[in-house]
Amino acid sequence: MLQFQNVTKVYGEGEQRVSALRGIDLEVDAGEFIAITGPSGCGKSTLLHLACGLDLPTSGTVNVNGRKTLEMSDDNLTIMRRHEIGLVFQSFNLIPTLTALENIVLPSTLEGRSFASLQDRGRELLKQVKLAGREDHYPDQLSGGEAQRVAIARSLIMEPTILLADEPTGNLDSESGQSIMDLLMEFGNQEIVTSNGPVKRTTLIVTHDEGIANRARRRIRLKDGKIL
Repeated sequence: MLQFQNVTKVYGEGEQRVSALRGIDLEVDAGEFIAITGPSGCGKSTLLHLACGLDLPTSGTVNVNGRKTLEMSDDNLTIMRRHEIGLVFQSFNLIPTLTALENIVLPSTLEGRSFASLQDRGRELLKQVKLAGREDHYPDQLSGGEAQRVAIARSLIMEPTILLADEPTGNLDSESGQSIMDLLMEFGNQEIVTSNGPVKRTTLIVTHDEGIANRARRRIRLKDGKIL
């Protein structure tokens, strides 16, 4: 599902040069649920950005579902993210002028589908993340935990085979964080029907929280841009 081969990522030049990742080799199979841990600045978020094509490696190869991101056009990378990868961020990234339901269905409307045709699917996702009846609430009318639930529902609207979450509980209290992790565990290995047949969703979560990390089935620890 995901493959990193001798991947490096360097930012800046000269005295400003920073090596975020140094020779990463990693294979992730379909259906795995992985926590990526390590101290701040160790390269966790960079690894996730490379996995979805938001960034490209300085050297080495990143393969997503058998395709090398370095060989894909910007348009194809965007299409891949929209159709195959669900993204959940620490800061929620909800659009403040859209309701919860509108935020959830936004990725599908970018495909040219009408809002009316997507409402039932959006409401079903709101039920699944335990926010039934909140479809007309705006982000500033939601708690942090509720906003993250909307963000998770939005990440699932296109039924992605890969789910990437960058510190999804970082802005939440411990109780809300545990409930968000419960949802990610529930959705993280769902079976998705694709054109090539059914496949289990693959999930990678970046986290500082040891309790969250310990719930993953596999754990990858980074330090100074390397896998320990």
